[in-house]
Amino acid sequence: MFYTINDLITQANQAHHGSIAELMIAVEMETSGRTRAEIRALMTRNLEVMIDSVKAGLTNQKSRSGLTGGDALKMDTYIKSGKTLSDVTVLSAVRNAIAVNEYNAQMGLVCATPTAGSAGCVPAVLISATEKLGLSTEQQLDFLFTAGAFGIVIANNASISGAEGGCQAEVGSASAMAAAALVQAAGGTAFEASQACAMVIKNLLGLICDPVAGLVEVPCVKRNAMGASLAFICADMALAGIQSKIPVDEVINAMYQVGLAMPSAFRETAEGGLAATPTGQKLQAEIFG
Repeated sequence: MFYTINDLITQANQAHHGSIAELMIAVEMETSGRTRAEIRALMTRNLEVMIDSVKAGLTNQKSRSGLTGGDALKMDTYIKSGKTLSDVTVLSAVRNAIAVNEYNAQMGLVCATPTAGSAGCVPAVLISATEKLGLSTEQQLDFLFTAGAFGIVIANNASISGAEGGCQAEVGSASAMAAAALVQAAGGTAFEASQACAMVIKNLLGLICDPVAGLVEVPCVKRNAMGASLAFICADMALAGIQSKIPVDEVINAMYQVGLAMPSAFRETAEGGLAATPTGQKLQAEIFG
């Protein structure tokens, strides 16, 4: 078993030719007693749900609250216009993330990676990377195993809960997981994957969780879009050889410390941030009376 990112890198390099996915599968086999085939079959189901949630989210359907819906379709139309300012791969990840989280707000089935509120980042990046890199189904599964390995370390040493650590713990963790997996999918080393993870978290330190009306919609949907785009940028930085001056495990610990110091108003209580603005309060009153 691994308990730090440093452990993760060392064990992957020593026993699995640098593949974090293979290490994750080996650990899962040991701890769960399942066979390799059973484990990959379970992950295949997660992959199917992710793909379906992106497709299902590309509609004009509104959530039950009326706060969100239709933005993924707007982004898809904009991409197809050929007039975008940003790279199409990154924008497709933005679209995918919005789609998943709008679908989640519509009570659709999503795969929590690592939470429902941050469920858009990993599938958004994976599906865009699949189109960009031509990933096979097996490589897509490896992407998810790699993301999961990083997620385990973050969860055990910091938090993946908005109520405990703010949105840095949810979208921050999800984006870091996606960035790390993206690096390995693109042929990067385990160490490079760790650097992408570190750079994402560093850039999202202190991000609060302030859901309007207490619903996982505003600003959650758009934060997933931001997180997916950041995952691509940090993956490219890592693949370029750029390194974090602060070791990744120290970065994760810093996120934990920031979460502990964060006032409760900024940890999913809807008592601060955007939820406490006049418009945020007005929307809450309109929804709940």
